[in-house]
Amino acid sequence: MNAVPNPVRGEAAVRVAGEMLVLRPTFAALVAAEQELGPLFDLVERAAAGRLALAELVGLFWHCRHGAPAALTRDALGEAVVEGGMSAATPALKVLLTQILAGR
Repeated sequence: MNAVPNPVRGEAAVRVAGEMLVLRPTFAALVAAEQELGPLFDLVERAAAGRLALAELVGLFWHCRHGAPAALTRDALGEAVVEGGMSAATPALKVLLTQILAGR
């Protein structure tokens, strides 16, 4: 981990166990997230209304993770989000939601 996100690719980053995890919203990642979480526009609407569940946020981050160590589990990612607080995860969420709506 500990990579730097590339804004040109629409990447964001979130801190996990003291290191930065890059989140890259590729087509494949967003399709996987949509299959699990439902339509992405509905996800954006829930986020805008303040109704995005923690599990949904972690699910989106999980599917968009890029270059994560094989040992990283979804539970560990979720714990890192809880440990850092929603305010620390919000900038990364904002980048991903913007990419969903606006694209590159």
